[in-house]
Amino acid sequence: MTTTHILKTAEADLAYDIHGPLPGESAHPPLFMIGQPMDASGFRALAERFGDRTVITYDPRGLGRSVRKDGRDDHNPQTQAGDVHAIIEAVGGPVDMFASSGGAVTSLALVTAYPNDVRTLVAHEPPLLPLLPDAEAALRASAEVREAYESKGWGAGMAAFIAMTSWQGEYTDDYFAQPAPDPAAFGLPTEDDGSRDDPLLSDRSWAVSGYRPDFAALSAAPTRVLIAVGEESAGIVTARAAEAAAELLGQKATVFPSHHGGFTDGEFGYAGQPDAFARRLREVLDGA
Repeated sequence: MTTTHILKTAEADLAYDIHGPLPGESAHPPLFMIGQPMDASGFRALAERFGDRTVITYDPRGLGRSVRKDGRDDHNPQTQAGDVHAIIEAVGGPVDMFASSGGAVTSLALVTAYPNDVRTLVAHEPPLLPLLPDAEAALRASAEVREAYESKGWGAGMAAFIAMTSWQGEYTDDYFAQPAPDPAAFGLPTEDDGSRDDPLLSDRSWAVSGYRPDFAALSAAPTRVLIAVGEESAGIVTARAAEAAAELLGQKATVFPSHHGGFTDGEFGYAGQPDAFARRLREVLDGA
């Protein structure tokens, strides 16, 4: 059973879902799943595989069903961490947390600001560009994605994003010497629909990819923090950032099956391995 709730705050109406048993009815703490810019719908397949636990998913402010009232359109990890904290307070914590991509960045900000909210955190492939040895080049590559989007529209921007996020290793001169990728080669539209509000391709989420965690605070928190990486992601930017974050926490990245979206079942594109992913997540949360 899934129930949907709206938590009204001064700045946003936050939509969140409770799947499975109600908080307190399971032997396990609630499992909170967060992403960014993905909303709750991206965790459908993974949540279904935890029917014995209370699973909480939500839409970050300004995305999906969560309506902003603050007049802003940017996405900030610290602000989103405050929203997640408010939901945890509403449902009762502490929680376990699986956080992916930009949501993994939010989760690190959450543990820094509210260290008692999370028992175990699995932060899966946070795109922390400042941690990379080639951080300046990575930020330049990100800026080129935005430029392609602003000048030619969504298809061109998404093609540039795919090229950036599939590049193996550091962003060298060879990367920047490539011709602009053709959207049609990826099955993307070549026409410009005029929209420029995509949170992934615009600069609205640069505070997420530009975030630098407080590793001293994370190490001091009572939370068990694990940085995770997909086994198919070796060499790409999110894996390299995850490995750098893990090293700064004095650990090796915890390997999960599949790729950056390995917990999905294909409804959002390249299918992952949700069964194997869920089994691995259970092992990690149980301390195996």
